Amino acid sequence: MRGLVRRLGCCLRRPRNVEYEPFDARTREDESMPWNLTGRMVESCSCHVMCPCWLPVDDVIMDRGWCDSAFLFRIDKGKSNRVDLSGRALAVAMDFPGPTLGDGNGTARVYIDEGASAPQRRELERIFQGEKGGGMKGLGSLVAKWLPTEYTSIVVRETDGNLIATIGPYGTVRSRRMKNDTGRAVRLHNVTLLGASPIDLAPSDSEWHDPELPRNFRTESGGAAKISWTG
Repeated sequence: MRGLVRRLGCCLRRPRNVEYEPFDARTREDESMPWNLTGRMVESCSCHVMCPCWLPVDDVIMDRGWCDSAFLFRIDKGKSNRVDLSGRALAVAMDFPGPTLGDGNGTARVYIDEGASAPQRRELERIFQGEKGGGMKGLGSLVAKWLPTEYTSIVVRETDGNLIATIGPYGTVRSRRMKNDTGRAVRLHNVTLLGASPIDLAPSDSEWHDPELPRNFRTESGGAAKISWTG
């Protein structure tokens, strides 16, 4: 019997110079499970009148030769990997050195509201860095460096199309929906921004001062839209 055990032991020993990845059921599940979310987005951009990156034109030169932007997202309903994302808010700040968006090499950070649970933080980070597809996939692929996600207070005040959101000590998103002479929103159709359409023009006066981003910035242009993403 002892001889049999010794022989089996030889067979069951881990081969040398072979690395094993631990099995993670959550990772296997996450790769196959669909996700979805609906909500509202406000974009503010350092370009002057309207962000040219919205337009279906290749190699549009950014107004300043570079582009910085701050996005605010509010999730009405959502679920990813069985985690409920409803009611969460977050922001994304991005810097692209230009001269066109297609040149990529961006630096960005996600800021998630501090009330999010650990599972919510995990799923939101992956979605809003574009790792799980959906509306952020294209823009996220142009970011060369994602700074570590921050968890901070996000306070939003909105009245009659005027929005102010304070994102911890990092910045403030200010947005005002443009209206025509009859009081109706000035709206772009057949143009998409992060998969959202139509887009209401919403001039901005946001400011951002994250010391780890390449520069502090203020914004002038912007837009607002409803989002509905799946992946």
